[in-house]
Amino acid sequence: MALLRVEKNNGIATVYLNRPDKRNAMSFALLKELVSTAEKLKKDRSLRCVILTGEAQVFSAGIDLADLNNPKNRAYAAWELIKPGQSLFQKAFLIWQQLPVPVIAALEGFCFGAGMQLALAADIRIAHPKTQMSIMESRWGLVPDMGLTRSLKGVIGLDLAKELTLTARIFDAEYAKDIGLVTHLSEQPLVQAQQLAEELSQRSPDALAAAKQVLDAMEHRPKHSLRLEKIWQLKLLLGKNSQLARKKDKNPEVQFLPRQYK
Repeated sequence: MALLRVEKNNGIATVYLNRPDKRNAMSFALLKELVSTAEKLKKDRSLRCVILTGEAQVFSAGIDLADLNNPKNRAYAAWELIKPGQSLFQKAFLIWQQLPVPVIAALEGFCFGAGMQLALAADIRIAHPKTQMSIMESRWGLVPDMGLTRSLKGVIGLDLAKELTLTARIFDAEYAKDIGLVTHLSEQPLVQAQQLAEELSQRSPDALAAAKQVLDAMEHRPKHSLRLEKIWQLKLLLGKNSQLARKKDKNPEVQFLPRQYK
């Protein structure tokens, strides 16, 4: 059985974590599949939006501790942590930030540990109000090492980030919304995510890619953000989808071409 299930419809890819018997816990094999799936989606220029969610109305209960404690996997994990560059654990999550399309996380049930770090790698998070959430790693004597220092930056204040990480406290999505960790609450998060994805699909795919890069630079590469604004605007003005966007504003039946830029 595939550990990820991908559905594509009208340029929207919905990626389901598919280990329902394990509450979609993250095994080493699933982490590798997250990377390979994201790399395939990144190359698809017809793609307009990605939704990350979990089967059986559960996002993810976190890392699969049984898998982590396997002696063979512990040796592999040690190599990933000492080798240069991003580890598998970081790449499996941060790669979703690199997609040139908006990524929406639809959250239900549990969003613990590794699940939380995957949700934070999305651009927008929509959660059922009763979703249980936690930055849980300190409960197991570990530190979050799946790109949290990048994905959490700017989402909440440093003091709250420290409190939630140090305590490994479990909280619900209503609290997460109050502090800015969740974008929207919904009784049907996947349905709302699909509606938002369809709304985003009405915009130029090149403009979406540009806006995502520019806004990410505002947070993570502020010295480059103004330059990126200029570069992207020039590329968009020279591109075909910018012209189509102006036509589409008057005639909704106008269709965009596949994304021109990476």
